[in-house]
Amino acid sequence: MKTNIRKWTSKPVVKPLLALILMVVAMSFLSENFATSDNFFNVLRQVSVNLCISVGMTMVILTGGIDLSVGSVLALSGAVAAGLVRGGISLPGADLFIGATFWGACLAALAVGAGLGAFNGLMITRFKVPPFVATLGMLTIARGLTMLYTGGFPITGLGSSFEFLGTGWLAGIPMPVWLAFLIILAFAFYMKKSKTGRYIYAIGGNERASLLSGIRVDRVKLWVYTLAGLLSAVAGLLVTARLDSAQPNGGSGYELDSIAAVVIGGTSLSGGRGSIWGTVVGALIIGVLNNGLVLLNVSPFWQQVVKGLVILGAVVMDKYSTKTN
Repeated sequence: MKTNIRKWTSKPVVKPLLALILMVVAMSFLSENFATSDNFFNVLRQVSVNLCISVGMTMVILTGGIDLSVGSVLALSGAVAAGLVRGGISLPGADLFIGATFWGACLAALAVGAGLGAFNGLMITRFKVPPFVATLGMLTIARGLTMLYTGGFPITGLGSSFEFLGTGWLAGIPMPVWLAFLIILAFAFYMKKSKTGRYIYAIGGNERASLLSGIRVDRVKLWVYTLAGLLSAVAGLLVTARLDSAQPNGGSGYELDSIAAVVIGGTSLSGGRGSIWGTVVGALIIGVLNNGLVLLNVSPFWQQVVKGLVILGAVVMDKYSTKTN
């Protein structure tokens, strides 16, 4: 019995799960508005965006990489979708105008996100640019392209289809929560059952050994960064739909929340160890923390301090657990 308990508590996801439970209990006592059904769905709706990004970030970090561009990719993808729905594609020189449906705009946004992610992967694998530098460059590039595309002004009035994607309900559950749930299930299964999922863990554990064993490391990394960009675009659609507008500075700070969710959820920054389900718990911790601090009227500046301390604590615990194992 003791052996089974010790084995269960040694799983990386258990510690953050216990931390989440304690945080929920504490916030319920500290704020009477926390433990309500409205606030519960509010937290889930907010966490859904971070979950979409964090699933992709988990795969990136499992390979030993990092992606700092997710917030900017989110912004550009959302702006492209909004721009197409609002004004289509106009080519005055050719006297041509192409309108875009809701689904066409969504596909275009996903293509933009996947393309930017693939560009990150290409810089890292073909030109051997360190992931930190490559994605930092993309952060600036995508943000600049968003400003150019929007002219520095929000794109608003996107219609009922977009509104339903961000604020609609299905079977009593918000649409963003449904979408995030499906993404979590799909990628949790993918990481556990697919050959590529096992390769991702192997590369993060020992890239040199993976290469010598015949794994096409560069191809796997390219695929992982492409998926990260694609999922950032999904998050961009959700944010744009929820606000009914594409903001030029949208997505700022999302890279911090996604990295925090992954690390707090037990994924090692050195790669090779972690899980999608751990990231789900980490994202919930970040969501509950953000929501609770707002309900407690904590200054936004102190919120950043608290979040930073939580991230540092998670990294220290990761390093300590790595040494003791």
